[in-house]
Amino acid sequence: MPSHLALLSCLLVLVLSLDKFLLHYLKRRWHSGASIIPRFPTTASPFSFRSQPRHMAAAGRWSETAMLVIDMQKDFVDPAMASPMLVAGGEAVIPAVAEAVAVARERGIFVVWVVREHDPSGRDVELFRRHLYSGGKGPTVKGLKGAELADGLVIKEGDYKLVKTRFSAFFATHLDSVLKTLGMKNLVIVGVQTPNCIRQTVFDAVELDYEKVTVLIDATAAARPDIHLSNIRDMKTIGVETPTLEEWRR
Repeated sequence: MPSHLALLSCLLVLVLSLDKFLLHYLKRRWHSGASIIPRFPTTASPFSFRSQPRHMAAAGRWSETAMLVIDMQKDFVDPAMASPMLVAGGEAVIPAVAEAVAVARERGIFVVWVVREHDPSGRDVELFRRHLYSGGKGPTVKGLKGAELADGLVIKEGDYKLVKTRFSAFFATHLDSVLKTLGMKNLVIVGVQTPNCIRQTVFDAVELDYEKVTVLIDATAAARPDIHLSNIRDMKTIGVETPTLEEWRR
């Protein structure tokens, strides 16, 4: 017990000494006209936690972003092909898709061209579409004109081409593996069509835990505007961002 009292006494003396020192310091600062609160150097140090400049933060974000350009092929968007798979609103968004791809390349975004290329027999197509294939012909058969990208859209060096045979770009493909290997965390999606390939790819991307999924609403299309907008609303309810091309490019 006496030892405890001695320890407490020492602590009390120390506190009183510090209190007197602090009071003396503040009085001197006050009478000298200096600020009572000491100012510390503002020079940035390597341990500073200041936020990065906006352009640097954006560059980092874009380097972790991929753009998926889905099914922008002649059989889907070119009326001249007279394809049974033509998306009525597809031709109108070709310029917006081309512009979105150009912006993506400027930002260093990884561009993935997702296309359908089917066997001439149609044996790799969904069951409900196999009747469209006969005599080595059918929508987006590999090597035929209908499987080509729409005029004005070109795969360039550094881009990536992914072939799918179902609605989702992730179904039975290695897309997720490629994106995760490259460190991609965010996706921007353009193309056709909204209720099928866009929607299913988006829902799969959310299920696969991509941090930010964005659908450009005027660079995607469906057979009718009301179908397009109703599917956009559904995607918004699961956290997908849906800006216009102009809003996204700012």
